[in-house]
Amino acid sequence: MNLAAILSDAAARGPERRAVKLDDYELSYGLLEQAALRVGGLLRANGVQAGDRVALMLPNVPHFPVIYYGALSVGAIAVPLNVLNKRREVEYYLGDAGAKLLFVWHDFAAEARPAGAATGCRTISVVPGEFEQTLLATEPGPGPLDRAAEDTAVLLYTSGTTGTPKGAELTHANLLSNCQAARDLFTLSGDPVVMGALPLFHSFGQTCAMNACVLAGGLLTLLPRFDPGKALEIIQRDRVESFAGVPSMYGAMLNLPGRERYDASTLRNCGSGGAAMPVELMRGFEQAFGCEILEGYGLSETSPVASFNHPGGERKPGSIGTPIAGVRMRVVDDSDRDVPAGEIGEILVRGENVMKGYWSRPEATAEAMRGGWFHTGDLGRVDTDGYFFIVDRKKDMIIRNGFNVYPREVEEVLYEHPAVREAAVIGVPHDQYGEEIGAAISLKPGSAATVAELRDFVRERVAAFKYPRQVWIVDELPKGPTGKILKREIKPPEAP
Repeated sequence: MNLAAILSDAAARGPERRAVKLDDYELSYGLLEQAALRVGGLLRANGVQAGDRVALMLPNVPHFPVIYYGALSVGAIAVPLNVLNKRREVEYYLGDAGAKLLFVWHDFAAEARPAGAATGCRTISVVPGEFEQTLLATEPGPGPLDRAAEDTAVLLYTSGTTGTPKGAELTHANLLSNCQAARDLFTLSGDPVVMGALPLFHSFGQTCAMNACVLAGGLLTLLPRFDPGKALEIIQRDRVESFAGVPSMYGAMLNLPGRERYDASTLRNCGSGGAAMPVELMRGFEQAFGCEILEGYGLSETSPVASFNHPGGERKPGSIGTPIAGVRMRVVDDSDRDVPAGEIGEILVRGENVMKGYWSRPEATAEAMRGGWFHTGDLGRVDTDGYFFIVDRKKDMIIRNGFNVYPREVEEVLYEHPAVREAAVIGVPHDQYGEEIGAAISLKPGSAATVAELRDFVRERVAAFKYPRQVWIVDELPKGPTGKILKREIKPPEAP
């Protein structure tokens, strides 16, 4: 078994078919495979052996899959890194992973090279044109080496919201089963055209866009930095059928002035994950673009897909659907006992998608995997039909005067207000109540609303202890590399 075999299989079926493109730059499956094999030869020439870690610090460019599959083909472990990382962060990841080699896009080499030098990791700068010449002068390595199903293929570092980031060890079997599930969920067949708007260094973009598309033999059309106008332009230009993104991407396209100028009629299946999608946003996007959005759920540690709404099946508003094939999920209390249907508890996951463990963190692995189930840290409930609903992250739950308040519930109400573009509800320290409810809100272009109006809008629709006493309007909410809203970076304005 080797995850890189999905590329060699696709190349064997149709070497002339388009595999990946970035505007005018295109690679066929035959060329993509040859380039990946030459990366394998380059790695061998640099002393890389099976099991060695090879880091990639590249944006969404065709060079990413070339190097990713090239590293996997020789049995190395790929370590994708966020291109926005600074030297100190890169140094931590390279050191923790014990990376032997780092491929870095030339625009980000200034931060990466010193980190590589500090950790004894050789750095190769990827410059378009020059890198291709290097590969042409390199003997290709053999086809994908056989690996055991449980061998680690990719090391994905979690966001590190608590403590230092940990590397989730995803095996060849984890990733292969998950991209097969993603291919089926998005019904990728024939000559599908898939948008690569999510960062490929993130598990969502890797599995649901890149790997699922290659498995299906489709065309992956890339967008290095998300811009709603450029995304719609690519959808129109390349006749994109499948789009996977986070809710803020859908909101940006829906609220883009003049979006009706773009022809997005080819869009069929869209997938949303990474954060809960507000029901009003889903309805608005589907109505405007005439497509279906399937919401799912997962984490880096689950490759990432754990549950999804299934095409052709019943969709319940706000639900993350049911577990995918080969996966089981439960909702438990603090003693890991199952709670009755409809009650809130922590979601646990078990199945062929769950990581082998955290890299060099046996204690953290034992804690997360106690009882043989991965503990997600997410609060949710399951109904009598087996549909799961995310309530919130355990750490995001607000306790106001002894009452539990789940930010997602309050955010859903805020999204119903016609002027609200994005909303994030957080806990604000309070001397009397422990925590108070705060809401940071950005407004749609051309819309207006006062703080008092927004506060009253929620107060009329939720229990008295839930509505936000502190509301502030911002131009933009802070976001991570996938466009997910970063609540930990939201701070209320200083009191006058």
